[in-house]
Amino acid sequence: MKQVVTIEELRSELCAIRSEGRSVGLVPTMGYLHEGHACLVRAAVAATDEVVVSVFVNPLQFAPDEDLDTYPRDLDRDRDLAAEAGASLLFTPTVDEMYPDGPVLTTVSVDSLAGRLEGASRPTHFAGVATVVAKLFAIVGPCAAFFGEKDYQQLQIVTRMAGDLSFPVMVNGVPTSREDDGLARSSRNVRLDPDERDSAVCLSKALNAGAQTIESGIKDPAAIVQVMEAVIDADPLGRLDYVAVVDPDTLEVPEVIAGPVRLLGAVHYRAARLIDNRGATPPT
Repeated sequence: MKQVVTIEELRSELCAIRSEGRSVGLVPTMGYLHEGHACLVRAAVAATDEVVVSVFVNPLQFAPDEDLDTYPRDLDRDRDLAAEAGASLLFTPTVDEMYPDGPVLTTVSVDSLAGRLEGASRPTHFAGVATVVAKLFAIVGPCAAFFGEKDYQQLQIVTRMAGDLSFPVMVNGVPTSREDDGLARSSRNVRLDPDERDSAVCLSKALNAGAQTIESGIKDPAAIVQVMEAVIDADPLGRLDYVAVVDPDTLEVPEVIAGPVRLLGAVHYRAARLIDNRGATPPT
C-alpha cells in the first residue's frame, strides 16, 4: 500500500491505474479505523481492482461546540489496518490540502434528507459531510464508493447527492459491523468508560425491540417509538437524543407501517454520542 498526501499525487496514481483498465474503489473515512472500516475495505477489495482509503478529519462537519479537537486519531494504526484489509492507496491530506483557500464558500446540501434526525441534532453536520464527499468524488473520479449502513442517513444523503450531481460514482452500503453484544462499532466507542460501554448496548436493544414489535403486527409508528424510548429510558447512563421510524428512502415518518421501514436512534453518554439503526418489515 502506498500513502499519498496531495490531490495531485492521488490523481496521478489513479490515472496510471485506469490506464491499465483497472477499476477503483473508494472508502472515505475520518480515521481511527476499526473492524467496521476493515469490512468496508474488504467489500471494496472484493468488488474493484484497486482501493483508495481516505483518512481526513473534516472540520466542516463539526459544530464549534463539538469534538473536532478531541476526535481520536492514530495514523499508524490506520495505515496498518488499511494495508491488512487490502487497500492499495492511503490518501491522508491535510486541512490545507483539502481547503487551500481557507473557509470554503461553496457547500453542498441535500435539503429534504438532511434536516431531520441527525440533521436536527447537528444542524451543520450534513452540509459538511456532503461537501467533503463531493470533493472526494471529484478528486477520485469514476469509482465505486463504500459507506457503512451504521450512518444510514449519511448513506442516503450521499447516494442522492451522487445521483443528483451526476458523479460517475456507484455508492454502495455495507451492513453495520457489531461487537459480540450487538453494539455498533464506532470510533467514538473508545470514549466510553467501562460502565458506559456495558450500558451502550441499550441502543441496539431498543432498535431490536422496536423491530420485534413491528414484526408482531403493530403498525403505528408512535407506538414503536414508545417501545424504543422505554428501553433507553430504563438505562441509568444513556440519555436519549431521539428514536424514529422512517421510510428507508425518504426518511419521512409513515402514517402507518405498511412496508419496510428503518429504525434509527441516538444516545448521549458523558463523552460520546452514539448512533445506530436497523431495518424492520411488518408481517404480510
